[in-house]
Amino acid sequence: MATCPECDAEVIVEEHDLDEMELGDPWDCEACGSRLRVSGLEPLEFESDDDDEDDDEDEAEGDGDVEEGEDPDLEDLDDEDDDAEDDKDWDE
Repeated sequence: MATCPECDAEVIVEEHDLDEMELGDPWDCEACGSRLRVSGLEPLEFESDDDDEDDDEDEAEGDGDVEEGEDPDLEDLDDEDDDAEDDKDWDE
């Protein structure tokens, strides 16, 4: 018998689902609706899958082309300096 880590309700898994289940597979708790992930097969155990959602949000926020350690604001300043130099050519 496996239980939901969120609400401690018994998680019922059909025999055919159990045969195909692998570590990391997603599962939903019917009692509380929490998103779970298989963390153990013998005995069957689940853990909350909320951590993966937070990771996905963090990755979505950091989808820019800026390399680690670079300041994206400095890149904008470099572009402005280039524009200023171009303007100087026109004034001369």
